[in-house]
Amino acid sequence: PPGPPLLLLCRRGGGRSQTCGGDVRPANPEAAAAAPEAPARPRPRSPRRSPGPPGEEAEPWSLSNLFKVTKLIRGTRTESPALAEDAQPTESEKEIYNQVNVVLKDAEGILEDLQSYRGAGHEIREAIQHPADEKLQEKAWGAVVPLVGKLKKFYEFSQRLEAALRGLLGALTSTPYSPTQHLEREQALAKQFAEILHFTLRFDELKMTNPAIQNDFSYYRRTLSRMRINNVPAEGENEVNNELANRMSLFYAEATPMLKTLSDATTKFVSENKNLPIENTTDCLSTMASVCRVMLETPEYRSRFTNEETVSFCLRVMVGVIILYDHVHPVGAFAKTSKIDMKGCIKVLKDQPPNSVEGLLNALRYTTKHLNDETTSKQIKSMLQ
Repeated sequence: PPGPPLLLLCRRGGGRSQTCGGDVRPANPEAAAAAPEAPARPRPRSPRRSPGPPGEEAEPWSLSNLFKVTKLIRGTRTESPALAEDAQPTESEKEIYNQVNVVLKDAEGILEDLQSYRGAGHEIREAIQHPADEKLQEKAWGAVVPLVGKLKKFYEFSQRLEAALRGLLGALTSTPYSPTQHLEREQALAKQFAEILHFTLRFDELKMTNPAIQNDFSYYRRTLSRMRINNVPAEGENEVNNELANRMSLFYAEATPMLKTLSDATTKFVSENKNLPIENTTDCLSTMASVCRVMLETPEYRSRFTNEETVSFCLRVMVGVIILYDHVHPVGAFAKTSKIDMKGCIKVLKDQPPNSVEGLLNALRYTTKHLNDETTSKQIKSMLQ
């Protein structure tokens, strides 16, 4: 019988690439023993660094190439070379790839704006403490309106990200190919999927540590309501009307709004595509979780990470796909029948410096759907306490 997928990892150095492989373990040892003995082949050697220019340290792992270098071989005894350069979309991928790329180009700017968001806490406090002082009221309103414009931009980006995710899910789960085949064939789309999850976890980590966002928006809505009652023209009302304000309010009330958006989008995708086996979606997610876990927990692979941001990337993607899986799969990610090794994934998180993964552990604690189910083992629950 075919063995489990073989993870091949390609490394770059000095402009040239090399490929490394691992042993394929049979899924059924007894059947393997009964089968005719295959010709012996040499054990893969540890990869060597390609010589680069003098004084230049080779970079084995590239953040942008994480999923590009992942090759999943289904039960074959031959090794297949992984791509060495940035995963480029094939002709069949280009339409979706280009649509998603337009969205991802704005992702870093969104994070920078969120990171620099300081809020109007001082102006709001002054206005509340001196309600009769019109100048302070105008000053607070003038400070809040442009900030609400930023919050509107973040919310609208979440809608664009949702559409991008649905497009990728459609491409990576469509028939006749299996999820594993899709991840092999469409590495450029798999990389984009990972980048969306990476952005999502980063956005929510920043949002959770910035209470000014909800305070500013609450003040904006209260003040806008008071202005309407008094028939006072409100600058900024045209930018965020009442209907949009209601939707934004629900969005920012979530502890992890971007993750909630993507979870809902994935659930909706599955419910709207009833002709598509749910396993097509869940297997895609569980495979990506396994890839990240193996890369992080295997010393041979982990030792090649020269950039800590690559580790963070793997961790965020792993947590992101676990949460999506838990929302989509009928019994979730924590059940014994789950295709995700939750104990292994949690252990990988716990092995990191505590301050670097607390947000990710909280995401598993508070944004998953089935953690507190009776089918979840006590050991897993205790690991997340």
